[in-house]
Amino acid sequence: MNLAFRLRPTTFDEFVGQTHLTGQAGIVKKIIKSNASFSLIFWGPPGSGKTTLANIIASEINADFHAISAVEAGKADLNKIIEAGKENLNKSIKTILFIDEIHRWNKTQQDALLPYVENGTLNLIGATTENPSFEVISALLSRSRVLVLQGLTFEELEIILDRALKDKEKGLGRYKKKISKNAKELLIRFSGADARIMLNALEIAVTSYNQAEINEKIIEEIFQTKSAGLYDKKAEEHYNIISAFIKSMRGSDTDAALYYMARMLENGEDPKFIARRMIIFAVEDIGMADRGALIQADEAFEAVQKIGMPEAQLILTYVVIYLSKAPKSRAVVNALGKAKEAVYEFPNEPVPLHLRNAPTKLMKNLGYAKNYKWSQNYVGPKENLPFLPKKLAGRKFYEK
Repeated sequence: MNLAFRLRPTTFDEFVGQTHLTGQAGIVKKIIKSNASFSLIFWGPPGSGKTTLANIIASEINADFHAISAVEAGKADLNKIIEAGKENLNKSIKTILFIDEIHRWNKTQQDALLPYVENGTLNLIGATTENPSFEVISALLSRSRVLVLQGLTFEELEIILDRALKDKEKGLGRYKKKISKNAKELLIRFSGADARIMLNALEIAVTSYNQAEINEKIIEEIFQTKSAGLYDKKAEEHYNIISAFIKSMRGSDTDAALYYMARMLENGEDPKFIARRMIIFAVEDIGMADRGALIQADEAFEAVQKIGMPEAQLILTYVVIYLSKAPKSRAVVNALGKAKEAVYEFPNEPVPLHLRNAPTKLMKNLGYAKNYKWSQNYVGPKENLPFLPKKLAGRKFYEK
């Protein structure tokens, strides 16, 4: 058994983090005290304690606990647990079904759970790193309480790390190793708030190196200098980071925009995706305040396509700086919004006769194109007639 498994807490006293859920006034404690049936979805980053918390809840209420992985479990596995749940129900014993990575189950698999969740045969605890709003079917989601787990803080990870080094029974205390302050900070930072990653790396550092004190060089060797980072191009963090990138440029914070751009690129994001978003930004957030912004962004996209990585990074950096520093205006998007509002307010207003085309004699006789002049000196309706339909005459959509 690896260190992370050996050190897994078995009680709330041992559990580190998520005090907003596990404190005396937290929802988890209230659920346990109520002794009522429940279905929960734990949504949080890897290594934040989702599986551990499910185990502790089961232990606290003396439930029959069954843990399966959505990646590996099949229909037969679920049927066995359902049968066990039915027998337990007759004995007034709660059955907890813990599904790790529940977002990987398809709609049919999730639908199969519904009857047993509804009648109390199973108390579901699903764990996911993805936004359950997108990955869990609405019928199951409406019958569950979503609990958000936060990534562990530096201080919380430090508590776990120190406990691992001191614990002689379950941890690494028998090795009598120490870790320098800088190495500890590096290890925690490289772990990306994932306690499992941190403990696995710590175990390698203690058992595979002869030094009495773990130093920065050892940590860098274990992680190969770079940490993978929490980023999946189809996951929620992808959208969080692109959102932060756009908002940083909008707020003219060049440094923050560059950080988020680099973070995306270092984690394998398609540079063309970033370039496309900058084209949209140039129109939506800069617009008429700097008419060169759209040209710059469009040229950047073309250049990124031609050049490719890694040199495309320089092109993106150039345009990120340009767009961040450019004056901002929402006049274009606001104008579109006001125009759409007018369409919904007056969806079928007749086009003024003087603006209509008159390809036939009948149309001319009906007044089509009458009072419209198109000459070298003047283009437009005569006698100050409006371009807009009568009921919208004078409306202003674009404002500088």
